[in-house]
Amino acid sequence: MERAKRRDERTPVSDKTRVLIVDDEPLARRHIRRILSADPEVVVVGESGDGRGAVGAIATLRPDIVLLDIQMPEMNGFDVLSALGAAQMPAVIFVTAFDEFALKAFDVNAIDYVLKPVDKDRLLSAVARARGRRGSESQQEAFALALKLAMEARPGRSADRIVLKVDGRHLFVTVDTIDWLEAVDDYVRFHIGKSTHLVRATLSSYEQQLPQQFLRVHRSAIINTHKLQEIQTTAQGDYRLLMLDGTRLPTGRSYRAALTELVRTFTVITR
Repeated sequence: MERAKRRDERTPVSDKTRVLIVDDEPLARRHIRRILSADPEVVVVGESGDGRGAVGAIATLRPDIVLLDIQMPEMNGFDVLSALGAAQMPAVIFVTAFDEFALKAFDVNAIDYVLKPVDKDRLLSAVARARGRRGSESQQEAFALALKLAMEARPGRSADRIVLKVDGRHLFVTVDTIDWLEAVDDYVRFHIGKSTHLVRATLSSYEQQLPQQFLRVHRSAIINTHKLQEIQTTAQGDYRLLMLDGTRLPTGRSYRAALTELVRTFTVITR
Protein backbone atom coordinates (compact mmCIF):
# COMPACT_ATOMS: atom_id res chain seq x y z
CA MET A 1 0.00 0.00 0.00
CA GLU A 2 2.78 2.42 0.99
CA ARG A 3 4.81 1.40 -2.06
CA ALA A 4 1.85 2.17 -4.37
CA LYS A 5 1.40 5.54 -2.68
CA ARG A 6 5.05 6.51 -3.19
CA ARG A 7 4.90 5.42 -6.83
CA ASP A 8 1.79 7.52 -7.35
CA GLU A 9 3.55 10.57 -5.89
CA ARG A 10 6.27 10.17 -8.51
CA THR A 11 3.73 10.25 -11.34
CA PRO A 12 2.38 13.76 -12.07
CA VAL A 13 -1.28 13.83 -13.06
CA SER A 14 -0.31 15.23 -16.46
CA ASP A 15 1.77 12.11 -17.16
CA LYS A 16 -0.89 9.60 -16.16
CA THR A 17 -2.93 7.62 -18.67
CA ARG A 18 -6.31 9.31 -19.01
CA VAL A 19 -9.20 6.85 -19.16
CA LEU A 20 -12.86 7.40 -20.04
CA ILE A 21 -15.40 4.78 -18.90
CA VAL A 22 -18.44 4.28 -21.16
CA ASP A 23 -21.16 1.93 -19.92
CA ASP A 24 -24.90 2.41 -19.47
CA GLU A 25 -24.88 0.53 -16.15
CA PRO A 26 -23.86 2.70 -13.14
CA LEU A 27 -22.80 -0.37 -11.15
CA ALA A 28 -20.54 -1.52 -13.98
CA ARG A 29 -18.92 1.92 -14.20
CA ARG A 30 -18.36 1.97 -10.45
CA HIS A 31 -16.80 -1.52 -10.56
CA ILE A 32 -14.42 -0.53 -13.36
CA ARG A 33 -13.46 2.71 -11.61
CA ARG A 34 -12.69 0.75 -8.43
CA ILE A 35 -10.40 -1.63 -10.34
CA LEU A 36 -8.56 1.22 -12.09
CA SER A 37 -7.92 2.95 -8.76
CA ALA A 38 -5.38 0.18 -8.09
CA ASP A 39 -3.19 1.44 -10.95
CA PRO A 40 -1.29 4.61 -9.93
CA GLU A 41 -0.42 5.29 -13.58
CA VAL A 42 -4.10 5.75 -14.49
CA VAL A 43 -6.54 8.58 -13.87
CA VAL A 44 -10.25 8.30 -14.75
CA VAL A 45 -11.14 11.60 -16.42
CA GLY A 46 -14.83 10.90 -16.86
CA GLU A 47 -17.74 8.55 -17.35
CA SER A 48 -20.57 8.32 -19.84
CA GLY A 49 -23.76 6.29 -19.65
CA ASP A 50 -24.62 6.25 -23.35
CA GLY A 51 -23.06 6.39 -26.79
CA ARG A 52 -24.07 9.96 -27.63
CA GLY A 53 -22.56 11.22 -24.40
CA ALA A 54 -19.42 9.21 -25.13
CA VAL A 55 -18.90 10.94 -28.48
CA GLY A 56 -19.04 14.34 -26.79
CA ALA A 57 -16.87 13.25 -23.85
CA ILE A 58 -14.15 11.86 -26.12
CA ALA A 59 -14.03 15.07 -28.13
CA THR A 60 -13.98 17.25 -24.99
CA LEU A 61 -11.87 15.25 -22.53
CA ARG A 62 -9.49 13.71 -25.09
CA PRO A 63 -8.73 10.56 -23.08
CA ASP A 64 -5.85 8.24 -23.94
CA ILE A 65 -7.99 5.10 -23.54
CA VAL A 66 -11.74 4.49 -23.76
CA LEU A 67 -13.29 1.51 -22.03
CA LEU A 68 -16.24 1.11 -24.34
CA ASP A 69 -19.34 -0.96 -23.65
CA ILE A 70 -20.72 -2.42 -26.85
CA GLN A 71 -24.40 -2.86 -26.14
CA MET A 72 -26.00 0.44 -25.18
CA PRO A 73 -29.40 1.91 -26.08
CA GLU A 74 -29.82 4.15 -29.14
CA MET A 75 -26.11 4.40 -29.95
CA ASN A 76 -23.93 1.38 -29.25
CA GLY A 77 -20.16 1.07 -29.01
CA PHE A 78 -19.76 0.35 -32.72
CA ASP A 79 -21.76 3.49 -33.56
CA VAL A 80 -19.40 5.53 -31.37
CA LEU A 81 -16.43 4.30 -33.40
CA SER A 82 -18.13 5.13 -36.67
CA ALA A 83 -19.16 8.60 -35.49
CA LEU A 84 -15.68 9.68 -34.39
CA GLY A 85 -13.28 8.24 -36.93
CA ALA A 86 -9.56 7.61 -36.55
CA ALA A 87 -8.53 11.24 -36.07
CA GLN A 88 -10.45 11.64 -32.80
CA MET A 89 -10.57 8.11 -31.45
CA PRO A 90 -8.12 7.11 -28.71
CA ALA A 91 -7.13 3.53 -27.90
CA VAL A 92 -10.22 1.37 -27.38
CA ILE A 93 -10.82 -1.54 -25.05
CA PHE A 94 -14.22 -3.11 -25.62
CA VAL A 95 -16.18 -4.15 -22.56
CA THR A 96 -18.62 -6.80 -23.66
CA ALA A 97 -21.03 -9.52 -22.66
CA PHE A 98 -20.83 -11.16 -26.09
CA ASP A 99 -20.66 -14.92 -26.14
CA GLU A 100 -17.70 -17.03 -27.23
CA PHE A 101 -18.78 -17.19 -30.88
CA ALA A 102 -18.96 -13.39 -31.23
CA LEU A 103 -15.64 -12.92 -29.42
CA LYS A 104 -13.82 -14.86 -32.14
CA ALA A 105 -14.14 -11.74 -34.30
CA PHE A 106 -12.24 -9.75 -31.67
CA ASP A 107 -9.51 -12.38 -31.38
CA VAL A 108 -9.05 -12.64 -35.14
CA ASN A 109 -8.71 -8.87 -35.43
CA ALA A 110 -6.38 -8.60 -32.38
CA ILE A 111 -8.75 -6.22 -30.61
CA ASP A 112 -8.51 -5.81 -26.84
CA TYR A 113 -11.68 -6.69 -25.00
CA VAL A 114 -12.74 -7.40 -21.44
CA LEU A 115 -15.56 -9.83 -20.84
CA LYS A 116 -18.32 -9.05 -18.35
CA PRO A 117 -18.36 -9.49 -15.42
CA VAL A 118 -15.08 -7.55 -15.53
CA ASP A 119 -12.09 -9.34 -14.05
CA LYS A 120 -9.53 -7.12 -12.30
CA ASP A 121 -6.38 -8.75 -13.72
CA ARG A 122 -7.79 -8.90 -17.25
CA LEU A 123 -8.77 -5.22 -17.20
CA LEU A 124 -5.47 -3.97 -15.78
CA SER A 125 -3.55 -6.09 -18.29
CA ALA A 126 -5.59 -4.68 -21.21
CA VAL A 127 -5.03 -1.12 -19.98
CA ALA A 128 -1.28 -1.74 -19.67
CA ARG A 129 -1.14 -3.01 -23.27
CA ALA A 130 -3.11 -0.03 -24.53
CA ARG A 131 -0.86 2.33 -22.59
CA GLY A 132 2.17 0.79 -24.26
CA ARG A 133 0.66 1.46 -27.68
CA ARG A 134 -0.23 5.08 -26.93
CA GLY A 135 0.91 7.40 -29.72
CA SER A 136 2.40 4.57 -31.75
CA GLU A 137 1.56 3.21 -35.17
CA SER A 138 0.19 0.10 -33.52
CA GLN A 139 -2.53 2.22 -31.90
CA GLN A 140 -3.65 3.49 -35.30
CA GLU A 141 -3.56 -0.05 -36.64
CA ALA A 142 -5.66 -1.18 -33.69
CA PHE A 143 -8.22 1.51 -34.40
CA ALA A 144 -8.39 0.56 -38.07
CA LEU A 145 -9.02 -3.03 -37.05
CA ALA A 146 -11.63 -1.94 -34.51
CA LEU A 147 -13.44 0.11 -37.14
CA LYS A 148 -13.33 -2.84 -39.54
CA LEU A 149 -14.86 -4.96 -36.82
CA ALA A 150 -17.52 -2.33 -36.26
CA MET A 151 -18.54 -2.55 -39.90
CA GLU A 152 -18.42 -6.32 -40.20
CA ALA A 153 -19.38 -7.72 -36.80
CA ARG A 154 -21.78 -5.18 -35.36
CA PRO A 155 -25.17 -6.50 -34.27
CA GLY A 156 -27.27 -6.54 -37.39
CA ARG A 157 -30.11 -8.11 -39.25
CA SER A 158 -28.30 -11.43 -39.56
CA ALA A 159 -28.06 -11.87 -35.80
CA ASP A 160 -29.68 -15.01 -34.43
CA ARG A 161 -29.16 -14.00 -30.80
CA ILE A 162 -29.23 -10.73 -28.91
CA VAL A 163 -28.17 -9.83 -25.40
CA LEU A 164 -30.66 -8.15 -23.05
CA LYS A 165 -29.46 -6.25 -19.99
CA VAL A 166 -32.03 -6.98 -17.29
CA ASP A 167 -31.55 -6.15 -13.59
CA GLY A 168 -27.77 -6.46 -13.74
CA ARG A 169 -27.92 -9.70 -15.73
CA HIS A 170 -27.11 -10.33 -19.38
CA LEU A 171 -29.68 -12.62 -20.99
CA PHE A 172 -28.73 -14.30 -24.28
CA VAL A 173 -31.99 -14.59 -26.22
CA THR A 174 -32.53 -16.51 -29.45
CA VAL A 175 -34.48 -14.13 -31.66
CA ASP A 176 -36.83 -16.86 -32.92
CA THR A 177 -38.24 -17.18 -29.40
CA ILE A 178 -39.34 -13.52 -29.28
CA ASP A 179 -43.07 -12.99 -29.92
CA TRP A 180 -43.18 -9.20 -30.03
CA LEU A 181 -41.66 -6.03 -28.59
CA GLU A 182 -43.50 -3.16 -26.96
CA ALA A 183 -42.36 0.42 -26.32
CA VAL A 184 -43.00 1.53 -22.72
CA ASP A 185 -41.81 5.10 -22.11
CA ASP A 186 -37.98 4.90 -22.18
CA TYR A 187 -37.99 1.10 -22.17
CA VAL A 188 -38.73 -1.84 -24.43
CA ARG A 189 -40.69 -4.81 -23.13
CA PHE A 190 -39.82 -8.14 -24.75
CA HIS A 191 -42.64 -10.69 -24.87
CA ILE A 192 -41.11 -14.17 -25.00
CA GLY A 193 -43.62 -16.96 -24.40
CA LYS A 194 -45.01 -16.46 -20.93
CA SER A 195 -42.10 -14.24 -19.88
CA THR A 196 -41.55 -10.51 -20.32
CA HIS A 197 -38.31 -8.54 -19.93
CA LEU A 198 -38.05 -4.76 -19.62
CA VAL A 199 -34.91 -3.23 -21.16
CA ARG A 200 -33.84 0.42 -21.16
CA ALA A 201 -33.69 1.17 -24.87
CA THR A 202 -35.71 2.49 -27.78
CA LEU A 203 -37.83 0.42 -30.13
CA SER A 204 -35.97 1.93 -33.09
CA SER A 205 -32.65 0.58 -31.84
CA TYR A 206 -33.98 -2.97 -31.92
CA GLU A 207 -35.72 -2.39 -35.24
CA GLN A 208 -32.22 -2.00 -36.71
CA GLN A 209 -30.76 -5.04 -34.92
CA LEU A 210 -33.40 -7.70 -35.44
CA PRO A 211 -33.62 -9.93 -38.55
CA GLN A 212 -36.01 -9.34 -41.44
CA GLN A 213 -38.71 -11.54 -39.89
CA PHE A 214 -39.40 -8.72 -37.42
CA LEU A 215 -41.74 -5.99 -38.62
CA ARG A 216 -42.68 -2.62 -37.14
CA VAL A 217 -46.50 -2.54 -37.13
CA HIS A 218 -47.10 0.42 -34.82
CA ARG A 219 -45.03 3.23 -33.33
CA SER A 220 -45.02 1.20 -30.10
CA ALA A 221 -44.85 -2.39 -31.41
CA ILE A 222 -42.61 -4.71 -33.43
CA ILE A 223 -43.77 -8.26 -34.14
CA ASN A 224 -42.04 -11.50 -35.05
CA THR A 225 -43.94 -12.36 -38.23
CA HIS A 226 -43.22 -16.04 -37.59
CA LYS A 227 -45.45 -15.68 -34.52
CA LEU A 228 -48.30 -13.97 -36.40
CA GLN A 229 -51.49 -16.03 -36.59
CA GLU A 230 -54.01 -13.78 -38.28
CA ILE A 231 -54.46 -10.37 -39.92
CA GLN A 232 -57.96 -8.99 -39.65
CA THR A 233 -59.29 -6.09 -41.72
CA THR A 234 -61.71 -3.66 -40.08
CA ALA A 235 -64.58 -1.84 -41.81
CA GLN A 236 -62.36 1.25 -41.95
CA GLY A 237 -59.67 -0.67 -43.80
CA ASP A 238 -57.30 -0.87 -40.85
CA TYR A 239 -55.51 -4.07 -39.83
CA ARG A 240 -55.78 -5.87 -36.51
CA LEU A 241 -53.25 -8.57 -35.67
CA LEU A 242 -53.68 -11.78 -33.72
CA MET A 243 -50.47 -13.36 -32.45
CA LEU A 244 -49.99 -17.06 -31.72
CA ASP A 245 -49.87 -16.30 -27.99
CA GLY A 246 -53.36 -14.77 -28.20
CA THR A 247 -52.24 -11.14 -28.09
CA ARG A 248 -54.28 -8.74 -30.24
CA LEU A 249 -52.42 -5.74 -31.59
CA PRO A 250 -53.57 -2.65 -33.48
CA THR A 251 -51.54 -1.29 -36.37
CA GLY A 252 -50.74 2.26 -37.39
CA ARG A 253 -51.83 3.66 -40.74
CA SER A 254 -48.23 4.45 -41.71
CA TYR A 255 -47.36 0.74 -41.35
CA ARG A 256 -50.25 -0.54 -43.49
CA ALA A 257 -48.14 -0.80 -46.65
CA ALA A 258 -45.57 -3.01 -44.88
CA LEU A 259 -48.31 -5.39 -43.74
CA THR A 260 -49.85 -5.46 -47.21
CA GLU A 261 -46.44 -6.38 -48.62
CA LEU A 262 -46.10 -9.10 -45.99
CA VAL A 263 -49.37 -10.69 -47.13
CA ARG A 264 -48.21 -10.56 -50.74
CA THR A 265 -45.16 -12.64 -49.93
CA PHE A 266 -47.42 -15.57 -49.09
CA THR A 267 -49.77 -17.57 -51.29
CA VAL A 268 -53.30 -16.66 -50.22
CA ILE A 269 -55.84 -19.50 -50.51
CA THR A 270 -59.50 -18.42 -50.64
CA ARG A 271 -62.57 -20.51 -50.22
